[in-house]
Amino acid sequence: MSTYVQRFAQFAAGCREDGVPEAVRDDVTGRVLDVLGNCLAAYAEPDGDAAPAVLRAVRRWNGTQEATAIGSGLRLPAPSAALVNGTLAHALDYDDTHLPSVLHPSAPVVPAALAAAEATGAGGDDLLAAVAAGVEVCNRLGMASYLPEARNSLFFEKGQHATSICGTLGAAVAAGMLFGLSEQGLADALGIAASMGSGVIEANRTGGTIKRAHCGWAAHAGVNAAVLALEGLTGPPTVLEGRFGFFQAWLDGRYDAEALTSGLGERWELLRTVYKPYPTNHFTHPGIDCALALRGRFDPADVEDVELGVAAPVLRTIAEPREDKVRPRSPYHAKFSAPYTVAAALLGGGGLGLSLDDFAELDPARLALAERVRCVADERASEIFPLAFAAVLRVRLRGGEMLEHRVDSSRGGPEHPLSAGDLATKFRVNAGRALPAERIEALVAAARRRAPAAELLPLTISSP
Repeated sequence: MSTYVQRFAQFAAGCREDGVPEAVRDDVTGRVLDVLGNCLAAYAEPDGDAAPAVLRAVRRWNGTQEATAIGSGLRLPAPSAALVNGTLAHALDYDDTHLPSVLHPSAPVVPAALAAAEATGAGGDDLLAAVAAGVEVCNRLGMASYLPEARNSLFFEKGQHATSICGTLGAAVAAGMLFGLSEQGLADALGIAASMGSGVIEANRTGGTIKRAHCGWAAHAGVNAAVLALEGLTGPPTVLEGRFGFFQAWLDGRYDAEALTSGLGERWELLRTVYKPYPTNHFTHPGIDCALALRGRFDPADVEDVELGVAAPVLRTIAEPREDKVRPRSPYHAKFSAPYTVAAALLGGGGLGLSLDDFAELDPARLALAERVRCVADERASEIFPLAFAAVLRVRLRGGEMLEHRVDSSRGGPEHPLSAGDLATKFRVNAGRALPAERIEALVAAARRRAPAAELLPLTISSP
């Protein structure tokens, strides 16, 4: 009987040798473009501090120039490039989400794969297969942590950042495939990576910029795990299910074995990963949808109070502690505030509803309205969560009139996926913050014809 990492290694080796279905390749192409667009927008962010800090740190390390840091064009060792690009990918909280695990799988896996592919000169189809396998492993690990009785991921219940923990293993799979690891080598890379994943999510609640670097560190650790396996380091074959393994260490031994490997290679969890229309924490999206639906139907000056009903488990992230959420510490912290994002959607918004420009600074009018937003648990939203993100918004005006709007699946979610046009708009707006139009179109064309990373990444620099 093979162990879980051996099954994942067999799956990944099969993806490299036999390829992945056309629908999966097409899906991954879009995810690579989404990550590149998010990275470019983050690189151009004037108030960003996490990515520049990471870039300054890796400049100290030096090493072999193997891969490109997106935007800057700095040539770095592959693990360092993965660290920078993974940080950029997650810095704006605009990255894709898998449900019900509530993971952001592309942000750690794509940067790791791009760095390894560029370092090894791998072709475009090899890159896409590696991303597909890495994201699938990441999502499966997240699915194994979802407890139906709790209607939540046990990672999140314990304050752990599932994306950075599971993403480290997904990144190791993707990088290991591109470094040419054998099936045993891939199993070893997974065993090594299981000792490297980390991340706690208190920054979602009370601030700090470390969360922006979580996906960068996962990408960095995944590439390092693959390199260490390539050089002969080995990992325990029972690293996931063992008495002192991954599931025991992180989840107290509770996990869904069927979700982990059932239908692996036939039913793709990757295809259930959805895109974000707004650059904010995903739990805020249904409230934003409700606010956008009501915007323009009243004078904001007439608002007496606002009640937002959301799933009970998300209150800890977007509503508590209240004093921090109604007066966020920074524009980035505001992205994790239900009161502020509702106020922003009621008072303005651009792009696909709310844009990066809405979080360029903390707006006094929005802060004043956020003070009048109360967040409560909504039974219907709680029942739906986390299969979809739902909310109800009730706005009471000074004259006594009550306006209400409910959504059972936020825009971009399983019931309302973004269109191809929406995704194209998102990418071009994001990339346009850092690149001229002709460079953007060259990047789109290269991605769509499945160009290798060595051709894609130089196009993320504004000039040759």
